[in-house]
Amino acid sequence: MPDPVPLLTAVDRLADRFRSMPQSRLLAPVPGHPSRATAALALARRLAADAQAVEQDGAGLLRALPDAGPFAAGDQLAVAGHDLAVALAGLPGDAPVTTREGARAAASGVLADAVAAVGALAKLV
Repeated sequence: MPDPVPLLTAVDRLADRFRSMPQSRLLAPVPGHPSRATAALALARRLAADAQAVEQDGAGLLRALPDAGPFAAGDQLAVAGHDLAVALAGLPGDAPVTTREGARAAASGVLADAVAAVGALAKLV
C-alpha cells in the first residue's frame, strides 16, 4: 500500500494555511490563477477527480467539486486530499488504477503526483 501520510500531512498543512488567510490574501492573484482561492479550488478539484477515478475504476463520469467560495478553499482541499488517500488505501503501490484522464497508472504514482501538486501550490501561495 502506498503510504498516504505524506499526502495527508501536506494537504492538512496547506489547508490550514488557507483557513487562516485573510480575505485580501485569499482573493489576491497568483501566477496562473485569478486568486489563491481559485488555485486551491483547482487543486481540490484535481484531487477529487483523482479519488473518483480510482474509486469508480473509469466506470462513470467524474463530478466536479463545486465552488463553495474562497473561505471554503482550505476545507475543500483537505476533504479532497483525504478522499484520495482513502481511495488509495489498501491498494498495493504497484496496483494499476484509473487516472482522471482515463489512463492507467500505479497507485503509488497517483499518490506521488498528488503530493507534488500540493507541494507546488504550497510554494505558489
